Amino acid sequence: MRKTTGKIVVFLTPALIFFLTVFLYPIIRTATMSFFYVENITSGMKDWSFVGLSNYVKLANTSLFRTSMWNLLRIWAIGGLLVLGLGLMFAMILNTGVRMKKFYRAVIYLPNIISAVALATMWLQFVYSTRFGLLTNLFKTMGIDSLAAVEWTGPGNKFWALLFAYCFGMVGYHMLIFSSGIEKIPAEYYEASSIDGANILGQFRHITWPLLKGVLKTNITMWSISSVGFFIWSQLFSTVTSDVDTISPMVYLYNQVFSAGNAITQRDAGLGAAVGMTLGILVVLVFVAVNLFIRDDELEF
Repeated sequence: MRKTTGKIVVFLTPALIFFLTVFLYPIIRTATMSFFYVENITSGMKDWSFVGLSNYVKLANTSLFRTSMWNLLRIWAIGGLLVLGLGLMFAMILNTGVRMKKFYRAVIYLPNIISAVALATMWLQFVYSTRFGLLTNLFKTMGIDSLAAVEWTGPGNKFWALLFAYCFGMVGYHMLIFSSGIEKIPAEYYEASSIDGANILGQFRHITWPLLKGVLKTNITMWSISSVGFFIWSQLFSTVTSDVDTISPMVYLYNQVFSAGNAITQRDAGLGAAVGMTLGILVVLVFVAVNLFIRDDELEF
């Protein structure tokens, strides 16, 4: 027994040290930094100036940060409904015995493996462009000149153009998660329900949906994590770093830590750390809420 315990300690110790060094220490340092004014993110603690909750109060009173949080809320809520809804729909269709299932699954997932920079550039240059973009040419061909003249990445439209393009690349990822959950459901359940006269909607309501609650919780959590990390798309869809149509909390954090914003002349890594902690707390709250409101019914396969 002692030999076995010794082996466990030997094998787990490197992993524990790695976790404490790479994950736990940065989290503790960031949480501590959020209560200080820190000019440079690499500064030692002796150079930090304690400000208490001032960083959090400043964030709450900053209109640009509130705008970025409003954009994040819309990305998470509206984008989440679109991505998870389409992902679930495609997963169900592809698990109904459709031919060339693997091909269609690969096509839907393909945008997810393309670099975000390349994908965003494609949308900007070949879809939204007012000169030779797909939408402009399509509406011209259809004779709808009013829509053909729309500046899709102009003020008022840029956020929705950004959101739609981002969701396009995320559907495949969440579709695969839903599909893996559906494939675990025994086919006998559907066969028995068909014999009893259940239609597709009835099968979804009484079989698929109850048995997918755990997968749904996973998808919501993963979508929340990707939403708070929204950065590259925001930068690529805007020529200025503080564009209110596209700014996200991660962009605001970047501007504060590296003094990258047009109106920012002083670095404040402490304020950036407060943004990071706020986003982390939001993800935890979403996780808790999801587990509270979406309860597994102790169903067995």
